[in-house]
Amino acid sequence: MSMPNFLIIGAAKSGTTALYQYLNRHPEIYMSPHKEPRFFAFEDRPLEFRGPNQRDINDDTITDLTTYQSLFEGVSNEVAIGEASTAYLAVPEAADRIHQHIPNAKLIAILRQPADRAYSSYLHLKRDNHEPYADFGRALQAEPKRRAQNWEFLWRYKELGFYFQQLQRYYSKFDRDRIRVYLYEDLCSDAIGLVKNICQFLGVSDAFTLDTSSKHNPSGIPKNRGVYNYLLKENDPLKTIVKTFLPESVRRPIVNSLIQRSLHKPQLSPQLRHQLMQEYRQDIFQLQELIQRDLSHWLA
Repeated sequence: MSMPNFLIIGAAKSGTTALYQYLNRHPEIYMSPHKEPRFFAFEDRPLEFRGPNQRDINDDTITDLTTYQSLFEGVSNEVAIGEASTAYLAVPEAADRIHQHIPNAKLIAILRQPADRAYSSYLHLKRDNHEPYADFGRALQAEPKRRAQNWEFLWRYKELGFYFQQLQRYYSKFDRDRIRVYLYEDLCSDAIGLVKNICQFLGVSDAFTLDTSSKHNPSGIPKNRGVYNYLLKENDPLKTIVKTFLPESVRRPIVNSLIQRSLHKPQLSPQLRHQLMQEYRQDIFQLQELIQRDLSHWLA
């Protein structure tokens, strides 16, 4: 049975969905059709996460090896075989399990300025009506209690931004040349160049056309909940008619643009951002030494 030879391990709300979509279009790359299987994070573990959308992670996570391997039954002659699960960066046990099952795997991480990542995760859950607090500061204060109640990882807004602790587990088990770390700002400024670099890392051709016009999985608060829900609705008579006239390649960018325009993105308060960055400061200094990249702009 097939197993992946590379993984996108995180971080959540840092562009992993975009990377998954871009790589999935490459003819020499096979991506698991089930994004976020989370197998190496929760192998053979019964899931009992609580919180507003606990059913999503409890029901969608694959915890047995046979089912996980079935995700790759469609592999034919692809060179790179992969999947993307942001839980791999968050869950301490994931690095050990990955090393046990696929010790020669290549690992890709993309990191976002941690305060911005935390706030984007908050807006993501507000978008999906899964965050009860209207104030981000109160949601941060609730984080320890939610962790004690076993809420899922996405609600650990501040905790998931301590990247050094998370990545160190991988650098201690895998050779440095098997790990590639990118920054979210790289994706925003030059997505094509970043993807070409990943292709070189994976040993596939970097000479292919990449459409980066669509924004994937944008965060924000719906300006109108009814309109937003309708844009996401699958089984709709009008949409069925439109599908007969417009191919997916034309229709999807239009829908993505409408979804993005239907979301409002309030700014993170400078005071709260400063407070978070004081807590992240030491971790960032350690991280830049680990990944050998200047991160001083994160502290500006």
